[in-house]
Amino acid sequence: MSDGSIITHPEPAAPPEAAQVFRVRGLTKVYGTGATEVRALSGVDLDLYEGELVVLLGPSGSGKTTLLNNLGGLDVPTSGTLWYRDLDLTAADETELTRFRRDRVGFIFQFYNLIPSLTARENVALITEIARDPMPAETALELVNLGARLDHFPAQLSGGEQQRVAIARAIAKQPEVLLCDEPTGALDVRTGIVVLEAIERVNRELGTLTVIITHNATMADMADRVIHFSDGHVHHVRENSRRAPVSTLQW
Repeated sequence: MSDGSIITHPEPAAPPEAAQVFRVRGLTKVYGTGATEVRALSGVDLDLYEGELVVLLGPSGSGKTTLLNNLGGLDVPTSGTLWYRDLDLTAADETELTRFRRDRVGFIFQFYNLIPSLTARENVALITEIARDPMPAETALELVNLGARLDHFPAQLSGGEQQRVAIARAIAKQPEVLLCDEPTGALDVRTGIVVLEAIERVNRELGTLTVIITHNATMADMADRVIHFSDGHVHHVRENSRRAPVSTLQW
């Protein structure tokens, strides 16, 4: 990780041409009450910008997934503010949050959640049928180098290919934000590299703000910024002067 420098302030300045996508201030999330209370987030301050590829690092229970769920409108904070451009997500009702998730956000999880009875093309087309301005399913699959596997069923695909179908499904609606929770967690190293290369290509070619949760510090060098979490806080932020290609990372 030779190209980065440690920044203790949680909100490093973005390049002047980058527009702010998320503005997070004092974000707190508490589950339970009394003796069972768990403070998953404790006053997180953070800005995220167009076109960034951001890696969230930290141990299990440090707040990474809770933050991702709040950014994606899957959960709501206990206190604090969370703005997506000019939309206050902390004040949005369920209809607004549903529209936000449908139109603006693509999700990629550790497990692929493909429908076994549908081909790769059909799994992706499920999203294009409800999206506001989708790309063709074939185009999305081409972006992740699966153009030759359009009509294969999940059982006919490897784990890495299934995850790339899940990526194609997430990007087919042309989201402004791509949120990835341990996208290579169920894959071997070689397959994981292929999947990360697909995510990196989407970020580069579509300009999608991409946030990746991982426990693997090796992935830090592929990011524009690395945000380290600890006990519900942003512990520190590192900016990379340049991103390393996934294929050059030392796994």
